[in-house]
Amino acid sequence: MRRALVACAVAYGLSALPALANPQLQSVIADNLDQIERPSRLTVEPLVSEIAATGPEGMALLTAWADRRLALSADGQLLIVDGDTITDAATGDPVMDADPKMLRPNSGVRGVIEAALVVSQIAAADPAVRAAALDAIARQGSADHLAALRTAPTDPDPMLAARRARLEHLLTIRYGTDPATRVAAIEAMSGDVDLDVRAALNPVLSTTRMAAMAPPEGANIARELTVGTSVLPREAAYDLLKSQGDAEPLLSGPAQRDALAAHIVDGRVGGVPVAELRDPAARDRAYAALEAEGTVAPAATQAEADSAVDAYRYFDVYTEPSAAVTDAAEEAQSHAQMKLGAMRGVDLGLDALSLASIYFLAAIGLAVTFGVMRVINMAHGEFIMMGAYTAYTVQTLIPNRTLSLLVALPLAFIVTAFAGIVLYRLVIRHLAHRPLETLLATFGVSIALQQLAKNIFGTQARPLTAPAWLEGSITINDVISISSIRVAIFVLALVFLALFLFIMKRTRLGLEVRAVTQNPGMAASMGINPDRIAMMTFGLGSGIAGIAGVAIGLFAQVTSELGQGYIVQSFMTVVVGGVGNIWGTLAGAALIGGLSKVIEFVNPANTLAAQTFMILFIIIFIQFRPRGIIPQKGRAAEM
Repeated sequence: MRRALVACAVAYGLSALPALANPQLQSVIADNLDQIERPSRLTVEPLVSEIAATGPEGMALLTAWADRRLALSADGQLLIVDGDTITDAATGDPVMDADPKMLRPNSGVRGVIEAALVVSQIAAADPAVRAAALDAIARQGSADHLAALRTAPTDPDPMLAARRARLEHLLTIRYGTDPATRVAAIEAMSGDVDLDVRAALNPVLSTTRMAAMAPPEGANIARELTVGTSVLPREAAYDLLKSQGDAEPLLSGPAQRDALAAHIVDGRVGGVPVAELRDPAARDRAYAALEAEGTVAPAATQAEADSAVDAYRYFDVYTEPSAAVTDAAEEAQSHAQMKLGAMRGVDLGLDALSLASIYFLAAIGLAVTFGVMRVINMAHGEFIMMGAYTAYTVQTLIPNRTLSLLVALPLAFIVTAFAGIVLYRLVIRHLAHRPLETLLATFGVSIALQQLAKNIFGTQARPLTAPAWLEGSITINDVISISSIRVAIFVLALVFLALFLFIMKRTRLGLEVRAVTQNPGMAASMGINPDRIAMMTFGLGSGIAGIAGVAIGLFAQVTSELGQGYIVQSFMTVVVGGVGNIWGTLAGAALIGGLSKVIEFVNPANTLAAQTFMILFIIIFIQFRPRGIIPQKGRAAEM
């Protein structure tokens, strides 16, 4: 911002002022030197306006002041310091052999000065200066800025012209004096859901609550309230009457009894016999008599309070006097809320799509092994963890994050695929067609791999940093945004879907896998080795899990328990989608991801409840579709 201010000063030729005194500026400096030396954000604004009105010399002084280049000499001369050059702030005369004391205005004072400088920047020749001026107005606009925007020449840059027109509408809503112009500005911004538009409309629609015997004449009434509702309880109505001075404080029972007891004279209180004070009405009469005598503080009984509340009507009144303006603002806000709701739905859909792609990437490897081999691999989560640790190891060896990611993806596939083949050769193939023993064995392998990872990498989370081009998010507006990493994972999921379909539909391996899946005996009689196909299939599924680990590690903490957070969702995805069907896995991931985000949106404070509802839904779903969304067909479905 300071560079833009200096550039503006140069553009207007303020850095080389003629050596002629500016009497008006000199007078302002002489009268306000103490405040220039020790300015306050609360009181400096009139001084800044006065300096700005003195002409180019005053603008140069403000530029130097905002840029912290303003100084004070020992004899009270105000100086502008520009590197080794020192000049008089009022005349521009060079000053030699000065020992200036630099002035350091705080951020609040600099904000006031920059706001004053903006007026001259709007028409600057440099587009960067004009853009900086619009940024300053957007941060701290005022009625003076509105006048400057209206009188400035048309901006030749279409984008800056559009920004300026938008700012003019926003400032017109806030500071405009003509209701018709303000209504036109509100209608121009109707449906805009940006925060600055909502911030401009909210003050227009702000209300104050008041009580009156009849509707206040000339007031812009937003609504009339009914006493006794959740919006206006009777206690709140009486408090409002007290704040307006239309009711006395309510007298509590103990306070009334204490006051009456203190004023007993000859067995009477306020002319009421003590024996009758058991009756609440008698106590009220006695206290009223004491009030009339001036011996107790005025207070209202409960009956008087109820009567006062019922005697008044209650209104929310707009602070904005023009009904046309508030009606337009209400309509614009209504349109904005509808659009905001739609955008939140889109944002929720993007979140659901992102989560579904993560679940699909984590489950696709399990779908391969579970669908083809009918093996319940409880160590699948540990293959995800292994892929993440592989990427971490590569990143420690290759500092370049982009290059390390490109190396880690294929290496994670190779490492986890090899680990899967080893697991198959040592454990899985010896337990063929014995699902319970396979489940227990792979569960033991899962525990062993977790402990091995703790022994090698420790128990603390290891950082897996994404490349710079994956940092941040893709933001459409204030509502809709998605992180770049999630987009990359979605693309990776699509790539692996296409790659898997190509392998299964266009390669000999895919043909043999489909044959073994449908009828292992017939495939063996045709010369296909089912054991080799099962081994390669298990390796393929494990390798895909490793790549999923790399993707998940980019946004999750890499620990030995990383895979445990996805194993349950992976199994749910495969079972709900349809065992052995890649399209079913995709549908299951979309259903579980979408439903998870919807439940989180409805009940964001309780993640455990969201997981519970998800499991209950899946249990009910399986009761009606036990074979999943897209079940296998043909001979494979009969196995």
